[in-house]
Amino acid sequence: MRSPSPDHAAAPAPGHAMPIRGVQPSFDDLGTPLRDVTFCVVDLETTGGAPGASGITEIGAVKVRGGELVGEFQTLVNPAEPIPPFIAVLTGITDLMVASSPRIDSVLPAFLEFARGCVMVAHNAPFDMGFLKHDSQAHGYDWPDFVVVDTALLARRVITPDEAPNCKLSTLSKLFRATTTPNHRALSDARATVDVLHGLFERVGSLGVQTLEDLQTYSARVAPQVRAKRHLAESLPHAPGVYLFTDDRGEVLYVGKSKDLRTRVRSYFTASETRTRIGEMIGIATGVRGIECGTSLEAEIRELRLIAEHKPRYNRRSKFPERQHWLKVTVEPFPRLSMVKQIRDDEAGYLGPFSSRKTAERAMAALHEAFPIRQCTVRMSKTPQVSPCVLAEMGRCVAPCDGRISADSYGEFVAALRSALTVDPAPVVEALDRRIDVLSADERFEDAAMHRDRLSAFVRSSAKMQRMSSLTGCAEICAARRTDDGGWELHVIRRGRLAAAGISPRGTDPRKYLEMLRASAETVLPGIGPVASASPEEIELVLRWLDSPGVRLVEMDGTWTCPVSGAGRHVSRLDNSHSEEHHHPGERRRRMRPIGAARVS
Repeated sequence: MRSPSPDHAAAPAPGHAMPIRGVQPSFDDLGTPLRDVTFCVVDLETTGGAPGASGITEIGAVKVRGGELVGEFQTLVNPAEPIPPFIAVLTGITDLMVASSPRIDSVLPAFLEFARGCVMVAHNAPFDMGFLKHDSQAHGYDWPDFVVVDTALLARRVITPDEAPNCKLSTLSKLFRATTTPNHRALSDARATVDVLHGLFERVGSLGVQTLEDLQTYSARVAPQVRAKRHLAESLPHAPGVYLFTDDRGEVLYVGKSKDLRTRVRSYFTASETRTRIGEMIGIATGVRGIECGTSLEAEIRELRLIAEHKPRYNRRSKFPERQHWLKVTVEPFPRLSMVKQIRDDEAGYLGPFSSRKTAERAMAALHEAFPIRQCTVRMSKTPQVSPCVLAEMGRCVAPCDGRISADSYGEFVAALRSALTVDPAPVVEALDRRIDVLSADERFEDAAMHRDRLSAFVRSSAKMQRMSSLTGCAEICAARRTDDGGWELHVIRRGRLAAAGISPRGTDPRKYLEMLRASAETVLPGIGPVASASPEEIELVLRWLDSPGVRLVEMDGTWTCPVSGAGRHVSRLDNSHSEEHHHPGERRRRMRPIGAARVS
């Protein structure tokens, strides 16, 4: 059980990064020697090349350890469909041969038991693993998270064109003088693959590849200097948290999160890391420090806060949460919409925050479509006498500038606009729907799509603000969710900000842990606007966790609710409309159905 402390408190001070040299590796860092790994080399024969559309006709597997044979597995499988003639000619397996053979749902339990605890090996592994995994899931069997070695991929890294023209199993079998000739029968091909695997081990062994981890790293051509930095994860625990890569000056290069800190950081030095920017970062990094967290939500939020604090050059997202855009209904005799970067305590109406200026401009255009308020930026008194602009002539502005509308009548438009921002967006939705209908009827599909994008920007931002405002309006929410081991993960949320997080172990009273968390939780004072206490990304993470299955509200100080007529009810229809256009793009040219319109079947 813990409460959040300053994010840098658990990390060493800059300049104390872990050194590159002079570190005694642990046995975990040494990896698993290849001689101690049990490999299950598998090969399949099928009726075609697509899992689900084709069936398995034969499974052959050979289990080896330390170069010695441990066991073999072979069975024909009834694919429940005719075997194509060319497949029968290629493999020699006919419909008559598999007629009395078991179906795949009967074969899988025995095969999975045979392969339990092994590293899977196959020549062109995605093909064989794809069939096995698909059929396991289709028949309700849990597919183990096997480590997989692809001998075809490894051979492409090792064999030169001068040695072999290609990396087919038949070609490699000749190159390595396999004792079994592959003949498109599963067990024979698996036996040949064993010999190819051992031949490849001899090649890479002379290059320093002695462990399973080295083998995975070598297959991706990871530079030796990168592989040598694997010890940087030595001091990290197998626990959820946040990790920070630093350079020799202590500058934070990259911030990430994981459910298992040590395993995740070690993966940066293996075959699983292929991003160019991250590879560059690894080359510069000289240390890694970790902050252990009690829950996954705490880790996600700490990551956001650390990125915002350090602004690491190799993180792409959430580096500048302070760069926000808002739409404001100005406070003046004849208010208008204005784009601003912060909220003030001036009793003005606001909509946002928007992640980009472009999105804010689209939402503003949607509001101007529904409410003909002025768009000019000139200062106006209560009795203005200014010549109207072209918008007044087009009927898109009520033109208070020349006195044709009173301040009270103009105020009715502004009041309706404020209501659309915070309570009911229906006037905006209806206005844009009508406009889209007219444009679609005139076959002006590009203009209709532009108005739909404007409507989407407004509806989504309004729904987001209503959700955030409801949460940040609550002084405190205490919530809990069962952990996999029977304990409880506990969170104290104050005004939308995660103030404390911890785990109540199984068999203990979670209420006592919760009270301790509340006593030590961060104090969060009320502020101005829905994101005064935390970034929008943090509030969204908290909302997502609160909405997740199994979460229970324990205590709440405030009212957490959204208006029934709010923008949230329009978002799902908007998503459905966009989904239909994605799957049926022709529909977009034939019609542009308003998101607020009911479907008629």
